[in-house]
Amino acid sequence: MQKQKNVQLAVIGVLAFAVLFMSIGFAAYSQMLNINGVATIGTTANKWSIHLNPNSYQLGEGSVEENSKSISDNSISYDITLEKPGDYYLFQIDAVNDGQLNAVLDSIQMSELTAQQADYVKYTVSYDDIKFSSSADKLNIALPSATGVNRKVVTVRVDYDITDEHKVLPLTEPLELKLFASFNYSQSK
Repeated sequence: MQKQKNVQLAVIGVLAFAVLFMSIGFAAYSQMLNINGVATIGTTANKWSIHLNPNSYQLGEGSVEENSKSISDNSISYDITLEKPGDYYLFQIDAVNDGQLNAVLDSIQMSELTAQQADYVKYTVSYDDIKFSSSADKLNIALPSATGVNRKVVTVRVDYDITDEHKVLPLTEPLELKLFASFNYSQSK
């Protein structure tokens, strides 16, 4: 009986020593490592600056005037009135990359036309001569930094269009439209 008690005490002692040894080892192993410092990449800070240039805005010849327009860095909204079939609103504006980082156009968001508007209106946005008639994503169209060719021409056209395929008569009142186009960019990989 005494022998069994001595064996149990020895086993308990060995287990206690193992737990103590593992606790100290874990504490030593799990200490927090702090690394402080400053890193500089290149000699100047890289700048992200992609925007629509309001100074490049040009209304197209023969186009109706907008009632109002608002240009922000990456979107433009406009309020127009088209009086009769054949009227249109047309403008061009430059998308510019003044930064040091190359970019790509990821997507274009355009106003959704109502079912009635779609019967009478043809709405397109061209970006670098690529024409879109609705929102689009996964585009991957390059807009290089200021060190390269750093602008793309955006053309917007809205037509009061009645053709045989529409089979509708002109409206008795002018078309009042509030539309927008928005351009979303990311850094090129």
